[in-house]
Amino acid sequence: MKITTIGIDLAKSVFQIHGVDKHGKAVLRKSLKRSQMAEYFVKLAPCLIGMEACGGAHYWARKLRSYGHAVKLMAPQFVKPYVKTNKNDMADAEAICEAVSRPNMRFVPIKTEEQQAILSVHRARSGFVKARTAQANQIRGLLSEFGIVLNPGIRTLIKQMPEILEDGENGLPMAMRPLLERLVEHLKALDQQVGDLEKEIHQWHRENEASVRLEAIPGVGPLTASAIVATVGNASEFSNGRQLAAWLGLVPRQHSSGGKQTLLGISKRGDTYMRTLLIHGARSVIRYVESKADEASWLHKVTVRRNKNVAAVALANKNARTIWALLAHQRTYHPDYAAAKATA
Repeated sequence: MKITTIGIDLAKSVFQIHGVDKHGKAVLRKSLKRSQMAEYFVKLAPCLIGMEACGGAHYWARKLRSYGHAVKLMAPQFVKPYVKTNKNDMADAEAICEAVSRPNMRFVPIKTEEQQAILSVHRARSGFVKARTAQANQIRGLLSEFGIVLNPGIRTLIKQMPEILEDGENGLPMAMRPLLERLVEHLKALDQQVGDLEKEIHQWHRENEASVRLEAIPGVGPLTASAIVATVGNASEFSNGRQLAAWLGLVPRQHSSGGKQTLLGISKRGDTYMRTLLIHGARSVIRYVESKADEASWLHKVTVRRNKNVAAVALANKNARTIWALLAHQRTYHPDYAAAKATA
């Protein structure tokens, strides 16, 4: 009995595994505790192991690879169709084992520890940004109950609050002033955390050669470049730039039938955080193009034909394809690369 393929249903404490031989016949159904995983797989002959890309998947992928196994991760939505009956751990493991053996299956790149670390910093920063926005909105809402309305912007809020708290003629009750001071201090602490994490991201970005190369693309700054490199690595999992753009959800959804092509809005699949960074970066480029218009440029022609939101998504899509070319072929960015290639 030689096991060729194994599907592992990951969990916190108990893992379900399902193995088949070269003929696809089930030869292994077993539950393992977390403490037994390493001991079991280090003794097992090298084989193909499939797992869903969920919490802890990248850790186990690196660990099982170190034992000589070929490990592949898949998005859970691609595994779901292979579940034949009611959902349980055994059925999930069998479905994973079946899905990983499909020749047209799409796989998730396995991240290194360094990639996971910098992405954790990104996630923490994103959480602090949301908390900072929520705290600022709460302060504005409380002030509006007493007829005090501030101009937009967190910096404006922090700057004007001391004057508001010291003004005894603005109708703000004395009981509210200590509360607002406490909330403003919390807002400042959140803002400080965002700034500190951004410094860490910038430091990592300056030390990573691939991230620095991506920063040369208009609309791609240190935050976007570092997040892209930490997420896709050298982009070797994608055969072309179009696949990367589709993976990020920057291409139209299709609802085609009977030979009639029907394209809808962008699919919004993949990493929401990455897509948001690319689109916001594209917006900043469009704002710059409006003030210094080059009528012959591709972007100017797009903004003339379509609205700014469509143009921003189009530029984000184009930047995603450029990012793939720079990462996959180890190139540097040249603004006139396409024109020079056409001339040659």
